[in-house]
Amino acid sequence: MARVFKKCAGSLVDDGRLVIVFANKNPHAWETLVAALVRAGFLVDGSWPIQTEMGNRTNAVSTASLASSVWLVCKKRPMTARPGWDNSVLMEMRKNIYAQLRTFWDAGIRGPDFVWAATGPALEAFSQHPVVKKADQPVAVMSVSEFLREVRRIVVDFVVGRVLTHGQNGANVSGLDDVTTYYLLHRNDFGLEDAPVGACILYAQACTLSDSQLADRLDLLVRTGGQLFDHENGDADLEDNDQKEDESDAGPVGKGNKVRLKPWNQRKGKTLGYEAPSGRTIPLIDQVHRLMHLWREGEEAKVDDYLDGGGLKRNALFAQLLQALIELAPQNSEERSILESLSNHLVARGGIAAPRQLDMQV
Repeated sequence: MARVFKKCAGSLVDDGRLVIVFANKNPHAWETLVAALVRAGFLVDGSWPIQTEMGNRTNAVSTASLASSVWLVCKKRPMTARPGWDNSVLMEMRKNIYAQLRTFWDAGIRGPDFVWAATGPALEAFSQHPVVKKADQPVAVMSVSEFLREVRRIVVDFVVGRVLTHGQNGANVSGLDDVTTYYLLHRNDFGLEDAPVGACILYAQACTLSDSQLADRLDLLVRTGGQLFDHENGDADLEDNDQKEDESDAGPVGKGNKVRLKPWNQRKGKTLGYEAPSGRTIPLIDQVHRLMHLWREGEEAKVDDYLDGGGLKRNALFAQLLQALIELAPQNSEERSILESLSNHLVARGGIAAPRQLDMQV
């Protein structure tokens, strides 16, 4: 790919432009594209996500396929361009990306489309330099993969902030653990229905997790068709090919690659909410699900002990999480009823109420 782009650069006049139209759900495909552009001497000068796919085509109806393509406008990077430093490049990237994220969100872009739509604006900072060095490791360079992980995490935090505030200006989610962040992102996009493993891998990687961790160690995902890809060990071929997806989804249950979130009442491990694998901090979503089990069993005293022991009464993120889960839960469901009861109980015991809950009480 880099050789092709080099030939394109050789054919362009100095102020010429190269326009690339790209859509792919595989993170590795984007890393390959970006690395090739940088190696070929291009600088990303502008980008737009444009809805290019018909929503009623067979593949879009049966899968969570991308609806948009990202159009990247590139120009030749000046021959005098010097190496950059990761701290300044990341600072510029964040400045470039936030305004665009708000624009994309207001335009109704959601799901994997939203993640990839942010890639273009982010690349403007990274592609200005032939190489980006690490400030704390002068002989090391920041890889495209490392840079895109930073970008995806910013996008994920943006989306989760909107989920926690029901689409308002967003919450500060810097203190939210990775597992809960993933749960909210997945639940917001796919609910408790089957979800394509490609999008889930993308979200997991953005949260510094893997699909196998979420299914086997954290008991958050369940396989509903095919095998999960283990990106920790480098397994999998995630080709983003419409024909292959059509073939896999056309067959009986068990074919294709699908996962879904485990409902709270199916997460019954004895250590749920009390400890987490690999010495991790106990995820907030695990604590919520443990409280739901205790409430369902009528153990109000144990609920109070758990709230006190975990310092949850004065935890603003916990209150916002409860309110977000209430709004994500189906109307008139047991899940919603228990969550509402817990939220009201928390406030009655002197806990913090989520801003939206206060609005509804008024």
